[in-house]
Amino acid sequence: MSRICELTGKGRQVGNNVSHANNKTKRTFLPNLQNVTLISDALDRSVRLRVSTNGLRSVEHNGGLDNWLVKTNDEKLSLKARRLKREIVKKRAAEPVAA
Repeated sequence: MSRICELTGKGRQVGNNVSHANNKTKRTFLPNLQNVTLISDALDRSVRLRVSTNGLRSVEHNGGLDNWLVKTNDEKLSLKARRLKREIVKKRAAEPVAA
């Protein structure tokens, strides 16, 4: 399983460990990924995703999973999230507009 957030696309970064003597050795910085169950209001079901804590905060800030997926560019999303976005957009288009 790759260490990439399914919603934000955040992955590992590469940097250096720097010692007191200023010796540099390569290291990786991994995102803080969590297995979470998010609820889709449009689909009326829950979805299990592997999301970074930063991505989870972004979802909450945007008002839920549905709003986040609709606003986010497809290149950042995983295949599973893109399929979910397609379902949500189709469901929202099928709903009658209340005026």
